[in-house]
Amino acid sequence: MEFFCYHRDRPASAALRDELLEKHWSYMDGYAAQMIARGPTFDADGDTPTGSVHIVDLPDVAAARAFAFDEPNYQAGVYRDVLVRRWRNILGRTMWDFPGGRSGGNRYLVLGLGLGQGTDDGLGVPPDRDELIAYGPLLSDDGVTRVGAAVLLRASDPESARAVLVPDRYAAVEVHDWQFGGRPS
Repeated sequence: MEFFCYHRDRPASAALRDELLEKHWSYMDGYAAQMIARGPTFDADGDTPTGSVHIVDLPDVAAARAFAFDEPNYQAGVYRDVLVRRWRNILGRTMWDFPGGRSGGNRYLVLGLGLGQGTDDGLGVPPDRDELIAYGPLLSDDGVTRVGAAVLLRASDPESARAVLVPDRYAAVEVHDWQFGGRPS
């Protein structure tokens, strides 16, 4: 089962996050074989972390919650909250398979949260799939009900990134600056 985890940073936690970087990486090393995508989000200045995305394949909901809540930054209080949702990998690949590589261009996390007034006819792949790094619906714990969408993509600007989701299908759409995560090579 695939899960989307988004840990949102607590304000003024950057120093603690930096202090725990090696513990965070070591923890994530234990999940390397199950990782579909990972990386930090940043505020508009591009320097201050605002959260951490992990899309991971785990056996069940309990394992996903353990993954999210046992994470060292969460345990130390870096994060203010955590979104953990079942997810379906529409592209069938990991971020390391993204044809655009690890660098170049602006990268974004786009979250469509809650379903809005529009009809929910499923989540099709947009025509410009070459810019998609990870793409799929957020699902209820049983994997039956679609409750949103999560997308990692390369786009020219935040508004272009936002356009990947049809806005009236969601109660809210968030766009966050994002970059490939993991240990530097």
